[in-house]
Amino acid sequence: MRKLIFFMHTSLDGFVAGLKGEMNWIKFDDELFDFVDTMTPKADTALYGRVTYEMMQNYWPHAGQQPNASKHEKEHAAWYAKVSKVVLSRTISEKGLTNTKVVSDQLADNINAIKSQAGKNILIFGSPTASHSLLSEGLIDEFWLFVNPVLLGEGIPLFKGVTETTNLNLIETKIFACGVIALHYEMQHN
Repeated sequence: MRKLIFFMHTSLDGFVAGLKGEMNWIKFDDELFDFVDTMTPKADTALYGRVTYEMMQNYWPHAGQQPNASKHEKEHAAWYAKVSKVVLSRTISEKGLTNTKVVSDQLADNINAIKSQAGKNILIFGSPTASHSLLSEGLIDEFWLFVNPVLLGEGIPLFKGVTETTNLNLIETKIFACGVIALHYEMQHN
């Protein structure tokens, strides 16, 4: 069965964005880009909430073609162009979208059906609201949390709506020169 793997930057105090969605505090450098580029070949599907999907659609289809595009932008744009996309949204339609499935209801049934299809892993980049819904349904298999050396004090929380203890197994850690620490966890199933 395919795994649903959650990638998210977080502040040390557990926020994924400021109150207005600000993400200018996220540290990213070539070492971190190179690391993420080792994960994308292991996935053939990207899952997003509507807001993140629209942000990605506005950037990645053209990012690799820009004259000043970096190696990472070219590689990630090529990956983005070929992977299937799943969008959790009640407000957009699949009409006119290429290689994109919109899930608007029956979250657990729809995501489990996608996970049971043949293929590689499914990656979630960001999408805090969608991730909260997926977590509450027990659909996330692994987490890659990129802890940034910053305290925000307030903002959009990394985890919201967790109503019971959820145990995780630490698989690995990685420290980046920019000060970010990656924590790789898998869900502990009883």
